[in-house]
Amino acid sequence: MTFIARQESFTCEHCGKDVAPLPRGTYRNHCPHCLYSKHIDAEGPGDRASDCGGLMTPVSLDQSGKKGWMIVHRCFLCGKEISNRAAPDDDLTSFAEHN
Repeated sequence: MTFIARQESFTCEHCGKDVAPLPRGTYRNHCPHCLYSKHIDAEGPGDRASDCGGLMTPVSLDQSGKKGWMIVHRCFLCGKEISNRAAPDDDLTSFAEHN
């Protein structure tokens, strides 16, 4: 799997909030407010090779011993599921209360 490091800000297509890159060499692929992501990577993080482009809804949280909290996203268009590491500023409490 290819990993391409990208530090990019974006506007969330679900909630409309502006999202800044994470500091200290870590990478963000989802909104910290609503936890939605976008299906833009195909084979690995940062490759931007997906033809889908669908919004990815957060469907569950999982705690991994090595990686900490993981957010499981499912694409609205194609159904692909991808797990992503939660960032320190993610609103996991709000997600857990509503799911």
